[in-house]
Amino acid sequence: MAFNIDIIEQNILEYNRYLLDILLQDHTTGENIRWATDDYEHLGELYRAEAEIFPNLITGSSTNVIQPRVAKAAAEQSARTRSKAEVFTPSWICNEQNNLVDDSWFGRQNVFNTPVTNDNGSKGWIVNSDVIEFPDVKGKSWKDYVDARRMEISCGEAPYLVSRYDTVSGRAIPVNERIGLLDRKLRVISENVDEPDLWFKWAVRAYESIYGFEYQGDNVLLARENLLYTFIDNYAAKFGEQPSLIQTKSVATKISWNIWQMDGITMTAPYSKRENAGQISFALDALFSGATEEDDIYNKADTTAIPCVIMDWRSKVKVVYKDMLTGGSNGR
Repeated sequence: MAFNIDIIEQNILEYNRYLLDILLQDHTTGENIRWATDDYEHLGELYRAEAEIFPNLITGSSTNVIQPRVAKAAAEQSARTRSKAEVFTPSWICNEQNNLVDDSWFGRQNVFNTPVTNDNGSKGWIVNSDVIEFPDVKGKSWKDYVDARRMEISCGEAPYLVSRYDTVSGRAIPVNERIGLLDRKLRVISENVDEPDLWFKWAVRAYESIYGFEYQGDNVLLARENLLYTFIDNYAAKFGEQPSLIQTKSVATKISWNIWQMDGITMTAPYSKRENAGQISFALDALFSGATEEDDIYNKADTTAIPCVIMDWRSKVKVVYKDMLTGGSNGR
């Protein structure tokens, strides 16, 4: 199968060498995202599951190390499904489920498109080409729609957020036919704003409203790349030129915060630990036992994984994700 979507790391690096650095950041640990999968360990020590992902490991002659699921061999897809429950939802299903979200928000059906079954039995959609109309109700303007927060859990390559390609066939999806939650926000912005600086302002707000987390590092990077290229695609479709480097880096930074690497069960950063946890454990034991740092008690000291932190862009504060769910203090 030929995969014709341009989401390879080398092209991001050629666009600007700092963009890939931004997309690899883990804001919880202050380091880079980690591989968090043993699929790449055959390539060497630097590709171990607990190792950080660095640009030199996935660019140059290693550009094709990370590939979208649709481009992987069937055997590898099957292995990841068995070992990691990695199943990518077909784009037509993503569309119909996203439609349900919008049906509820707008109070009417098929706002952006109408699902169809083709003559060959395949499923798809027909785009509503009319400018999207918004309810004449307070809190339901196009700006409210752009600001409405959305999140994809265990997002993989983020097919519910952006749809640059069909996750099953690999077919490129034109900008005006895309069905992701972020795709829809950007469409609304383009229909309501013609001035480039104002368009960019609202595009940034759209990116600030979209969240997603994923465990495996390759998927985190692919999701981030998909969101970044979606910005570039939409800007070019609207204005006939590429966005500036400053604009692109700004959006990349938002993405690196809002698409984050997390163990969905523990809500912590994979393979992370607080070094001071061991120090505290040693200090308490040493107080009563006279132990030294060379003693076995120090080497066996417990460590604690770091709870993931995200950004609330409206209040401009960092938020501990699990505190949002448990009702704890949400500032950091």
